[in-house]
Amino acid sequence: MPHSIQIKNQEFRLHPTGGIFWVEKSMLLISDVHLGKVAHFRKFGAAVPQKAIHKNFMLLDEIVNAFQPFQICFLGDLFHSSLNKEWQLFENWVEKTPAEIILVAGNHDIIAPEKFEALTIQLFQELVIDGFLLTHHPEERENFFNFCGHIHPAIQMQGFGRQRLKLPCFFKKRHQLILPAFGEFTGTFVLEPTKEDEVFAIVEDEVVKV
Repeated sequence: MPHSIQIKNQEFRLHPTGGIFWVEKSMLLISDVHLGKVAHFRKFGAAVPQKAIHKNFMLLDEIVNAFQPFQICFLGDLFHSSLNKEWQLFENWVEKTPAEIILVAGNHDIIAPEKFEALTIQLFQELVIDGFLLTHHPEERENFFNFCGHIHPAIQMQGFGRQRLKLPCFFKKRHQLILPAFGEFTGTFVLEPTKEDEVFAIVEDEVVKV
């Protein structure tokens, strides 16, 4: 189930796949899908299951079907490295997806801009929309609230005894929200929240404030 929050009098719905739906703009924010990573590792002999490739596209379909957005904004690291066979799967996915697609480039987005432009995907280094700053790397800029990715945030929970559970999360600071990595096989980085921070963990099919 999505979890709704208010920022600057705007409603944002945090979805358990790791994306955020900006209600007033009908814009879906997704970060760090890392398409092509599975194929990249399999090429060099890593024992990564083939089904992980299709899981990314299943998750994309799930969140798009849930919100039916006018726009989809990928906040960087959409594709993990150079072109491989997953690019054709991505082309097929774009063709059947009615929403306008935007990419805020990340450090892994090394594919030639012409390839994205051929799919009518607009590329930006950053986007500023009504007091919100959309970037890949976390940024602090006066008078703006920043949505970003790159970190692959997670929270470590302490259970009974010595049990520890690491969960991907949406990590919200006073003027910033870091999205979890959307893609399968991406890894996470544990962040330590302060008293001012808010953490929304992804627990199975729910987003839970912790």
